[in-house]
Amino acid sequence: MPLINKTTPHNVVPDSNLTRLRIVLTVFFALDGFIFAGWVVRIPAIKEQTGASASALGLALLGVSAGAVITMVLTGRLCRRFGSHVVTVVCGVLLSLSVALPPLTHSAPALAAVLLIFGAAYGGINVAFNSAAVDLVRALQRPIMPTFHAAFSLGGMTGAGLGGLVAGVLSPTQHLLGLTTIGLLVTGLAGRALLRLQPPTAPESTSPAESAPRRLDTRTRGLVITFGLIALCTAYGEGALADWSALHLEQDLDSTPGFAAFGYSCFALAMTIGRLTGTRLLERLGQTRTLVFGGATAAVGMLLAALAPSLWAALLGFVITGLGLANLFPVSVERAGRLAGPDGVAIASTLGYGGMLLGPPAIGFMADWFSLPIALTSVAVLAATAAVIAFVTRRAAAH
Repeated sequence: MPLINKTTPHNVVPDSNLTRLRIVLTVFFALDGFIFAGWVVRIPAIKEQTGASASALGLALLGVSAGAVITMVLTGRLCRRFGSHVVTVVCGVLLSLSVALPPLTHSAPALAAVLLIFGAAYGGINVAFNSAAVDLVRALQRPIMPTFHAAFSLGGMTGAGLGGLVAGVLSPTQHLLGLTTIGLLVTGLAGRALLRLQPPTAPESTSPAESAPRRLDTRTRGLVITFGLIALCTAYGEGALADWSALHLEQDLDSTPGFAAFGYSCFALAMTIGRLTGTRLLERLGQTRTLVFGGATAAVGMLLAALAPSLWAALLGFVITGLGLANLFPVSVERAGRLAGPDGVAIASTLGYGGMLLGPPAIGFMADWFSLPIALTSVAVLAATAAVIAFVTRRAAAH
């Protein structure tokens, strides 16, 4: 069925506008990753500036998490009331402004307070532009959601790389103020285009997968939570590898510190490549097979990375894990959004973000109880769990 004809209702967006909308949303995804990564690479300098101990810094960093989780719960309602495009632009402005605040603080409590604002903007924009992306995916009837998350990954890699280059040249205040300037400029240009574009609606379809979001009744909420749990299992692995992969290579496999950092780079690059090819994979396999095969692949890869006796085998394991996990989060969030609109995105995103928060400390506790390699196998267990959940609920999710 063609997407448009001259007799279609006014709320069906022309093909050219769908293309513009895809480009604009891609820019916002990339900007989000760019700004967040730019902040992360300056955490050591902010720690030194505030004079915070490791434990005090850890508590302050919870401000990001608390702000994000609280806002994610509320943003679904805001998107329903004001529209996901408006909320995306407003949160883009807030994110750009708030990233400049941490260098202005001189104590851990003050840092926690400004990070609460930063986390709120970060959580809000993630729900808003994912909701807008779900609407676009439904209108295009193509599984392009992974490409948006690939843009986020590329933005993050760019932000981290640029941050590393300027760390020795610019102070944290100068660097993060520069991110504010870039963020406001990009948000101003892309946001103006986004606000001019009408949110698309899906063409008439008899397929349940293409139907409009359902009312959030008990059954639908249960399905949304199911996809949220898959997102949680995926994000657990992302958070764990971000914090523990380098230490595993250095401590357990006698890598040099510089080469140890290469492990997470392999994982992140593999995940980006997996997301860039995700649309073709979804068109070929479908959502359920992509989730099942992705979870199973990540489980095998993480067992190799955690238990391999050699450095190169571990690196290969990180690559396989990244390819396996790449599309689980975007597919889960997109499926939750199809089921329940912005509320579904909010629930799945909140659960997913919770998994990212849970991963690093859980690995730390298990490493103390057992060993770090054994602790890292929990990533494989949860990846396999995601595959099992997707397989067991395949029929319920299809109706």
